[in-house]
Amino acid sequence: MISENPAFGILAQHKAGDLAEGVTAIPEFKILGVRVHAIQIPEVVSWMESVIGARAGGKFLAATGMHGITEALHDPQFKTVLNDADLVVADGMPLVWLARKNGFMLKRRVYGPELMDAFCRETGVRYRHFFYGGAPGVPERLAKVMKERHDIRIAGCWSPPFRALTDEEEAQLKEMIAVAAPDLLWVGLSTPKQERWMHSHRDTLSVPLMMGVGAAFDFHTGRLKQAPRWMQENGLEWLFRLTQEPKRLWRRYLVNGGEFIWNLAIERMRLTKSR
Repeated sequence: MISENPAFGILAQHKAGDLAEGVTAIPEFKILGVRVHAIQIPEVVSWMESVIGARAGGKFLAATGMHGITEALHDPQFKTVLNDADLVVADGMPLVWLARKNGFMLKRRVYGPELMDAFCRETGVRYRHFFYGGAPGVPERLAKVMKERHDIRIAGCWSPPFRALTDEEEAQLKEMIAVAAPDLLWVGLSTPKQERWMHSHRDTLSVPLMMGVGAAFDFHTGRLKQAPRWMQENGLEWLFRLTQEPKRLWRRYLVNGGEFIWNLAIERMRLTKSR
């Protein structure tokens, strides 16, 4: 089934689920050329378990929002990275609202930190987890928090340097992951770095599934405060985070946010004229 909303130029379609054996078709839509799946956290957890169970390797999940879509507008290569992801979920209320405009009645966003907590809670000791990203000591702290909270099994942790890895470090990482044999690699490098990293390492690391969760490393370890639930559910988390880190995030939310809305409006006008 295919439907189209000319007001936003978003194409929704049911795609054959070739991501892992036994996974049913997942509805999807497009926002400014980026494919997003219309799916909620319980179904994402089931999808993740199916991918891990298939043991095919080379799969990665991207949770993206307005920031990720805008980055894709600036960089066609990054748009390719997102569209190559095996699952792209709406980690932002603007994407949820656009999904609803196209007929997908999503109740909530798929918030990266919440997805991590839900997966660990629902699966417990079932899988082995590796945490990659964050400042020195942060992935170890995150592993400890999740172990105490949900009794998960820890395969390993690594805080990479704030630069590209050397060939020697790449070889070390590859060997470390092969020995650790994780079922799931959590990547906390922030967008767009984490998506690029997963895309470039999907065929070189011995892990069934990688998941980019960005600030979840800092939220779950208490390094950053999360917005109140009412702000999260009403699309106002950006305002809370801006007050917490204005120097780092002002451009993302004030400039890129405006650019996102502008490009949606331009696309709408073009589609209206072409009808």
